[in-house]
Amino acid sequence: QVQLVESGGGLVQAGGSLRLSCAASGRTFSSYAMGWFRQAPGKEREFVAAISKSGGSTYYADSVKGRFTISRDNAEKQVYLQMNSLKPEDAGGYYCAADAVYITTRVSSIDYWGQGTQVTVSS
Repeated sequence: QVQLVESGGGLVQAGGSLRLSCAASGRTFSSYAMGWFRQAPGKEREFVAAISKSGGSTYYADSVKGRFTISRDNAEKQVYLQMNSLKPEDAGGYYCAADAVYITTRVSSIDYWGQGTQVTVSS
């Protein structure tokens, strides 16, 4: 089992940057693939980024590729999402996710979720 707590959300101007953090508790953090999803008001939760168990492979939604970077520090049990060149359409709740196999784009297949952190982008 793993518990996830996100932090780092807040207000930012369009074109600015934020770094989100996800702190994980559990004895086998390195056994989980990790990812980030987001959900804007009135929309479905959507895949943003994923990282493999060792951190050796990363995957991104087309909408954020080139602007966002996912990383992890297994020693500190942390996952990060560096968000640059933010746009108003990036706003919403950002959720950390963990899976014992791998992160897919299907929300229903994810094993564990954090509570979310809010990102607001002003134009």
